[in-house]
Amino acid sequence: MDDELLAEAAKIFGTTTKKATVNAALKAAVDREKRREFADWLKSGGLPDLTGHADSKPDAA
Repeated sequence: MDDELLAEAAKIFGTTTKKATVNAALKAAVDREKRREFADWLKSGGLPDLTGHADSKPDAA
């Protein structure tokens, strides 16, 4: 394990143990990936057009 990198991560996450630092880093990595996946989903049309009336049907493509 890279002790310098671990110390830097501990500063960033405000953790005091190796276990807490590793867990915080793992959570941050997973959260970042989930945000990326969600952004990709939104970009690909994951939400319907929200600019029309609630009772209107989307235009046929």
